[in-house]
Amino acid sequence: MTGSIADLPLHSGHVPLWMLKIMKKLAESVVKIIVEERGPGMFVKALSDPFWFQAFNNIIGMDWDSSGSTTVLIYILKDIGMKNDLGFLVFGGKGHDMIDVRNEVNSINKKLGNIDPMSLLNFSKISARSDSAFLLDGYELYIHSLFVSLEDRNAVVVQQGMNLNTLMARRYHVDKAALEEPHSGILGLRESNVIDTTSHKSRNARKIFIDILGEGEKRFVADLKAAYHIANNGKTLYSFTCKDRIAVDKRYYPVRPSKRLMAAVRRISENPPSNDIELALAPNMGSTLVRALALVSDVIYSVPVSREDPVSLTYDPFAYAYTIGGKDGVPYPFDSKTARELIGYLREAIENAGIEGNIKKRSLKRLAILVKRRADMLGIGGDT
Repeated sequence: MTGSIADLPLHSGHVPLWMLKIMKKLAESVVKIIVEERGPGMFVKALSDPFWFQAFNNIIGMDWDSSGSTTVLIYILKDIGMKNDLGFLVFGGKGHDMIDVRNEVNSINKKLGNIDPMSLLNFSKISARSDSAFLLDGYELYIHSLFVSLEDRNAVVVQQGMNLNTLMARRYHVDKAALEEPHSGILGLRESNVIDTTSHKSRNARKIFIDILGEGEKRFVADLKAAYHIANNGKTLYSFTCKDRIAVDKRYYPVRPSKRLMAAVRRISENPPSNDIELALAPNMGSTLVRALALVSDVIYSVPVSREDPVSLTYDPFAYAYTIGGKDGVPYPFDSKTARELIGYLREAIENAGIEGNIKKRSLKRLAILVKRRADMLGIGGDT
């Protein structure tokens, strides 16, 4: 396998309804085969691989490099998980849905069986904080989804951020409820101006963070003042309020000691964290506070954080885009005839996979109806 980077540009437009219906049927058939053969736990685990996730998108006809492919697949799998008894569920999504995970988990608490809802919610929150606050890479999260296997409690978070300057996206896959090295993979464009406090190389810096927050607001302000004094050759922290900007390394743009930031430090210091998990779950822990703590750790205590972008590289998923084409015509327009034939092959695979009872009957019935509809639209024989 060869290394590569898969960029995800913002694409306009929506998936046509007729195409989305085919995508859903293809995805449902593939998921059922995987779950039957490998189990829901292995399916959820597979989603932790960013390129497996991308290849799945390509198989059902989404664009190989589109930021929207993440949204489409998440909602398709969310629908499949809720409507079928396949042993996995999906929570969250894009925009408002990404912050509604708690309500969704609590609303279907009975379906979780012996899985502790709070452990799922903590994993969701730690994952979101990892990429919105502790990994400062210039991307703002706008998608957050939680995949859960009811069979073995395996859970994976898939979330996506957008760089508002370049309109490029990067997708984060998290498979560990940890602040240090939480990612199973990150797919996107490699950046140079990054502060990664989730790295194992930032372990000592995070200990400094915890120490500072434990001392309270006064020490935090004193350290922040001193850090900017040193970083700016004797200038005071508050000189950035003047018209002339402070010449600070771009990794540490001036952080104003605002009422909001001080309130966050004050609240955290009331019940200070003692380890990484408590640090990640601390109230009001955001990117501004992490950036300020990273500056203090580096300049005052000579304990720098990692500056390496954790984007991972495996293989190029573009080849999978040749399965049935793509929504935007790359590498060629969505081929409904080939999609119809593929559904037929999948129907046969379902028959041979040993799926019995209502699942098999419903799957075959839906696939047969879809094949007939598509055959009628294309004016070709639809006998199945």
